[in-house]
Amino acid sequence: MRIAGHVGYRAKIACLERGKISMIQSKLKWVVFSLVAVAVFMSTLDSSIVNIALPVIMADLNIPITQAEWIPMIYLLIVSALLLIFGHISDRHGRRLVYCCGFIGFTVGSLLCALSGSAAILIASRGIQGVGAAMLMACSPAIVVDVFLPQERGRAMGLIGTVVAAGLTVGPVTGGMLLNYFSWRVIFYINLPIGIVSTVAAFLILGRVSPAVGRPSVFDWRGSMLFILACASSIGAISHLTEWGVVAWRFWGLMGLGAAAFIAFYRVEKQIDDPIMAPALLKHRMFLAPAAAALVLYLSLFMMIFIMPFYLMHPAGFSTQKAGLLMVTPFACLFVVSPVSGALYDRIGSRVLCTVGMAILALSLYWLAMLDARASMGQIIGRLALMGAGTAIFTSPNSAAIMNAAPMQYRGAAAAAVATARNMGMVIGVAAAGLIFNDVFARASGQPAFHGYEVALAPAFMVAYKVTLQTAAGIAVAGAFMAFFRGADTKAAT
Repeated sequence: MRIAGHVGYRAKIACLERGKISMIQSKLKWVVFSLVAVAVFMSTLDSSIVNIALPVIMADLNIPITQAEWIPMIYLLIVSALLLIFGHISDRHGRRLVYCCGFIGFTVGSLLCALSGSAAILIASRGIQGVGAAMLMACSPAIVVDVFLPQERGRAMGLIGTVVAAGLTVGPVTGGMLLNYFSWRVIFYINLPIGIVSTVAAFLILGRVSPAVGRPSVFDWRGSMLFILACASSIGAISHLTEWGVVAWRFWGLMGLGAAAFIAFYRVEKQIDDPIMAPALLKHRMFLAPAAAALVLYLSLFMMIFIMPFYLMHPAGFSTQKAGLLMVTPFACLFVVSPVSGALYDRIGSRVLCTVGMAILALSLYWLAMLDARASMGQIIGRLALMGAGTAIFTSPNSAAIMNAAPMQYRGAAAAAVATARNMGMVIGVAAAGLIFNDVFARASGQPAFHGYEVALAPAFMVAYKVTLQTAAGIAVAGAFMAFFRGADTKAAT
């Protein structure tokens, strides 16, 4: 009976795959792609706008950098903790339910952020935004892969990379312009009309093209709670390392709790019938290695993204608007290079592209660390452009390789796991940048933490800035070796 049921289930999967492929002959796949692109654009736009606005929010709410870093970090932490759960739900109950709820949560969170009257309320509201963003990110790659043929997926993922670049490009420019004329709260208000329209469109469209694969079972609450506990404990310990110190019992207590939760999570996932992280994926080389490489890339990248606006506005002396324009540079390169790297993946695979992309990222981070307070716009733009090119060469082939290797019934889980790795890299990158910068700055300046900039603090600031980016460059070098030694691409079993 179990064998017959298994055969019937596999037949059901095969039928669903054939049904989805038959839709590719129509224009509906591009309608679906456009809907996914809106969600990706919203989440990336919001992230880049918030980063450029951090110095302004920090001054307006009169908070130190150790508290300000939680404004982007809580968003990334919650996204990381919930992606696997929502990816699992999307595989069991359909993409439309999770996607529509994601748009609603993101929009409500944006409204609450705009209305926040204190740093604590703003951070909590960003957490609500993160819940909605997790729902959207958990489904986006799986929805794209569902409606495109295998030989078209590299191109499709490359175009998603273009959308990411567009959101990240528009964010700093729009943020810089808005902050020159309006309060920082406006950067959250702009999400409201987009979110409302997108929720309605997702409800109408996705029911036709993205049904649930259907695996009725008891929800994996134990695994879900253990994974949330593991993420929260680990990131909480890292983010407080500067305040507590490396020998503090609170730091090692949280790290130990996180490690124990990760071990318990792995054991639970191996024992139950329908885990949030399929054991089949955990054994797959072309899932684990690219996911780890993605974590390393975003860790090193977000160390730069967090600290660079402070450098541009303080020692370098650029206005908010010019700083926003400069931060556009790497994302503009993403816009140009991502479709090309996606198309190249369809021809040559991901190994060479990902290795080269990570190596270029490491070189650009090192050159950025060599800037001084008198650097010209041309010097800054050249280094940021190189960074954008390296990131674009890596991201599209890496994502396409993972999704091509994942069986259809686990694509939601695979997409969520990859997004989890990416967001874990982001949140660790922000925490690590804050930790390294604060530690070096405190020792160089004699102050407990960076609270506000003064000209007299420029030497200490620049020392902390250089050490932070040099560390990021070293991490990216390690990522280049990881990308190379993972081996050749594989296809999903049928």
